[in-house]
Amino acid sequence: MRIVIAGGHGQIALRLERLLAARGDEVAGIIRRPEQGDDLRAAGAEPILCDLESASVEEVAAHLQGADAAVFAAGAGPGSGAARKDTVDRGAAVLFADAAVRTGVRRYVVVSSMGADPSHPGDDVFDVYLRAKGQADAYIRGFKSLDWTILRPGMLTNDAGTGLVRLEASTGRGPIPRDDVAAVLAELVDTSATAGLTLELISGSVPVSVAVKSVAGN
Repeated sequence: MRIVIAGGHGQIALRLERLLAARGDEVAGIIRRPEQGDDLRAAGAEPILCDLESASVEEVAAHLQGADAAVFAAGAGPGSGAARKDTVDRGAAVLFADAAVRTGVRRYVVVSSMGADPSHPGDDVFDVYLRAKGQADAYIRGFKSLDWTILRPGMLTNDAGTGLVRLEASTGRGPIPRDDVAAVLAELVDTSATAGLTLELISGSVPVSVAVKSVAGN
């Protein structure tokens, strides 16, 4: 498979790139800064230089040509203000989905956030972030031409992954290592059986592959 990842230099994305490359997939990651390219190459991914905050849908679609799956893992980051929550967490997600549709890429996996809601109240930056993620998720759900899955992890940690998770429509809050988020994403891009599902993810007691197969069968 060829898989293109938006936000290719993110902490989850780099882990996912290593997993996908190790199993023999062809992986490309979209990045904003040329100096990030070496980290992607070290992970086994091809760096694609493209700023999703300023690119046109035609430009992004050109980068998705030939892809079997697309993963949106971009984010404005914890140090960014409200404006970039809108341009990245909402705007770039919408742009990437539009480009996938234009290119005919059906499998589309989104890294969202637990609590994402287009009508989330409040004016703090984190409130804006949850609204932006919720708005992007709602937009993507409107596409019948995408086999989309929206993944909403709990509190992200840098603890070593255990390979044991809880993956359900509603899990309640809890932590999850980024290693395990990447492992779940690797399983999700490999099957469209979870298409149309919004799933929450926290640490649990079920092996990743079993957890994905379980929700796919419901």
